[in-house]
Order: sequence, then structure tokens, then C-alpha cells
Amino acid sequence: MLPALTIALAFMIVTMSLAWWTVLKTENGGWTDVFWTFGTGIAGVLVSLTPWAGWPEPRQWLVAVLVAIWSIRLGSYIAARVAGGHADPRYVALTEEWGPHFARNLYGLAIIQAPATTLLCVSIAAAALRPDEGLMLTDFIGASILLIGIVGEAMADEQMRRFRVNPANKGQVMDRGLWGWSRHPNYFFEWFGWLAYPVIAIDLSVAWPLGWASLVAPVVMYLILRYLTGVPPLEKAMLASRGDAYRNYQSRVGALLPRLPVFSKDRV
Repeated sequence: MLPALTIALAFMIVTMSLAWWTVLKTENGGWTDVFWTFGTGIAGVLVSLTPWAGWPEPRQWLVAVLVAIWSIRLGSYIAARVAGGHADPRYVALTEEWGPHFARNLYGLAIIQAPATTLLCVSIAAAALRPDEGLMLTDFIGASILLIGIVGEAMADEQMRRFRVNPANKGQVMDRGLWGWSRHPNYFFEWFGWLAYPVIAIDLSVAWPLGWASLVAPVVMYLILRYLTGVPPLEKAMLASRGDAYRNYQSRVGALLPRLPVFSKDRV
């Protein structure tokens, strides 16, 4: 596992350095996410199929396919938005906040995502390399969890896209559909999908102790999305552009984990 993770780290350092260069050339910070998503997908597939001698086991192929599906779906969606000129409010805010230090600070933000991907690959490898022969029920449950995460995230993205293209919604806060249950349902389903790997990897009989390392991915993704590059910068930008309307939305709807509408503050 270690050689593959070392290669994944080196690959992601190069990938995120290219992402940083692309952002500076295009002046669109969204390319950072494009490079990270496709890069993580490639790294995850390579790690899944290690060692690269002989024919991989069925579980390795399953995990590799799941990683590839996730990467292609999310990466294509982000790339289409960025190529279409959409400016991610997170990076717009960082451009203003960092001023002349933007290039330097952005490189730090980009390159730290290389070890983050390596940690995710630990979970991917732990699932793919579980030594049990043949596929088991837990493999199919894990695959279902990831597919639910992908479909849920795609639904949230599509709901937001339709909201944005409607001129009548200009200046309003999206609080309908999945966005009425979570302020960031796309992030929630992104996190939820990473629970697939512990389900596949963990062997309760303790025959595969490395399986417990798969818990790294959901923990890392939750911290990144909830407290680092996900929710905080986006919420800051939304508060600046929507003001009290967004503060009201914050009081009614949970940030990441869904909150039942009946428990929202204005209904208690």
C-alpha cells in the first residue's frame, strides 16, 4: 500500500501545481476543484489496482470503478461550469481578501489538497485490498451508498442550476427541494458517498485490521467540507451577497447534515 500512496502523493503534488498555474492564467479559481477531482479519481483508481502485477481481484475492480464514476461525474460537472465562465464565489472572495498575496496563498491552498487526496486513497486502498475472495454483501452495500451519494449530489446540483437560470430568483436564497433540508446538500451527499469505503473495507472479525483505516476518508471529507474549503468560505460569500435573507436561511436549515424542517427555529 505504501508505494502506491507515495506515487499518489507525488502525482497530486504535480496535479495541484498545474491547477494553481491554470488558475493564474485563466483568473478562475474553479479550476482548482476540477484538477483536484479528476486527479483524485486517477490516484484512487491507481491505488485500487495496486500491486500492478497480475490481474486485480474483483473487489479491486469494483472500487476502481466506483472511484472513476465519482470522479467523472463530479469533475465533468465542475469543469462544465468553470469552462462556461461561472465564477465560484469562494475564490472570488479569496481574491479580494488576499489581494497581492493571492498567488502565494492560493498555491498553499492548492498544494495542501495533495496530502488530503493521499489520505482519501488510504481508505480506497483499504477497501480495494481487503483479502476476502469474491464479492460479498458489504461490497454491494458500499457500492449502493456511493451511488446514492452521486445521485443525491447530482440532484442537488441540478436543483441549484434550475434555480439560478430563472431570472425571477435573482437575489433570492435557494431553500427549496434538497436545499430546504441542508444549506449544502451537494456537500452532504459528497461526504455521504465516502462512507462506502469503510462499509467495504471493515471486517468485524478483525481478519483485516487495515480495514479500519478506511474511516479516514469520511472524517477527512467532513472536516474539509464543514470547516475548511467547503462551507465556511461559501457561507461568507453568501452572507455578503444575500445578507439577512441568508441569515434567516441559516437559522432554519442545517449547514451540512440535514435538519428536519419541523425542528427549524421558526417552527418550534
